[in-house]
Amino acid sequence: MGHIRCVAIITLAMANGAWAQPYYFPPTDGSTDWETMDPAVLGWCPDRIDSLYNYLDQHNSKAFLVLKDGKIVLEHYTGTFTADSLWYWASAGKTLKSTLVGIAQEEGFLDIDAPTSAYLGTGWTSETPAQEQLITVRHQLTMTTGLDDGVADQDCTDPSCLSYLADAGTRWAYHNAPYTLLGDVVTHATGMPYRQYFNEKIRDPIGMNGIWVPYGEVELYFSTARSMARFGLLALNHMVWGTDTILHDTAFFHAATTPSQTINLSYGYLWWLNGQPSYMLPQSQWIFAGPIIPDGPADMFCGLGKNNQLLNVVPSQNLVLVRMGNDPDPNTPSVSTIMNDRIWQLMGRLDCNAGLSETSVTSVRTWPNPCTDKVHVDLPQDMARARIVVKDALGRTVAEREGGGEIQVGSWAPGVYQVQVAGNGHKVVSRFLKQ
Repeated sequence: MGHIRCVAIITLAMANGAWAQPYYFPPTDGSTDWETMDPAVLGWCPDRIDSLYNYLDQHNSKAFLVLKDGKIVLEHYTGTFTADSLWYWASAGKTLKSTLVGIAQEEGFLDIDAPTSAYLGTGWTSETPAQEQLITVRHQLTMTTGLDDGVADQDCTDPSCLSYLADAGTRWAYHNAPYTLLGDVVTHATGMPYRQYFNEKIRDPIGMNGIWVPYGEVELYFSTARSMARFGLLALNHMVWGTDTILHDTAFFHAATTPSQTINLSYGYLWWLNGQPSYMLPQSQWIFAGPIIPDGPADMFCGLGKNNQLLNVVPSQNLVLVRMGNDPDPNTPSVSTIMNDRIWQLMGRLDCNAGLSETSVTSVRTWPNPCTDKVHVDLPQDMARARIVVKDALGRTVAEREGGGEIQVGSWAPGVYQVQVAGNGHKVVSRFLKQ
């Protein structure tokens, strides 16, 4: 009987992944050592890797890195940028503060369900006391403060810039100023400058480098691509670094990486979530059908920043993907999911057994983006007669045609539209914003 019970426990533990192959974690002593994995082990073709790198180089990338089981399987730098070069995370750094808030709550310094005014004092906004009292730290984490994001300067944290638009929790809007004030919340709650608290609780224990740098009203985190990958590996392993648990509160981490509210299902606690039935985008109140990154893994959660600073975490594949660089295309919105989706198109083609032709599916282009009266769809030569279907935010077909060219959109409602291109064995999805 005891033997049977022992076997049952072992089976259950294996089913829950308790004894799965552990991730590799690089040293935290400042060493540059980091184990690698040959892409051939994964069946990835060198020429297809070259196609991926060519795309990255052609779209202003500086660094690209992929971890598999914690080991570096792809690492690519452009021009003079190297593994030692620092670059900004932009809004991908929001994921750092999200984790820091979770640690501060775990240590008893704050409660995310407490009013923000408990830490910043009353009058941190220009709302009435009753309206301001409704805003909690959780609302700051979920972008649901209800503060007006239509102000001239979304980064301004002065009370005069923080005015009422809706009750907290009733409206989702990507608004930098309430997020920025999370740093002050942590500082006041812990009695320690949040930069110092961050270094002690996250950066140093996992061997990251980097620094928070003031940029106007906000602060940007600068680090190497490998440091961004370290944080991604930490998130992949549920905030445990080797045997060192950085965030013990598993409920907080689960809430951070799953839908945090019912308005924008693709947003957690400052993490973007793929694979959800709908999504919203910055500077828009439209709700769009489908996943935010159609060609990306459904379980992926992401840090996304201006000019396509990307931190992608994929639990189902034990992958972390990092991209740093400049704006890949001045004709696309600054915080865009388009490049991320195209990278995943190319990632999906790396397998030598995929049986796909080497057509450059990334050469499908919609311009101008944003547009007002018309949009052009450019196709590669071998997809010249491909079928094009344009869908609105509700998934309704608003235009169809064969082959690329100009589409009149002047009478269409403002919002983001999805362009589906099918031909020559490929299906490509792109988006454009109609103003």
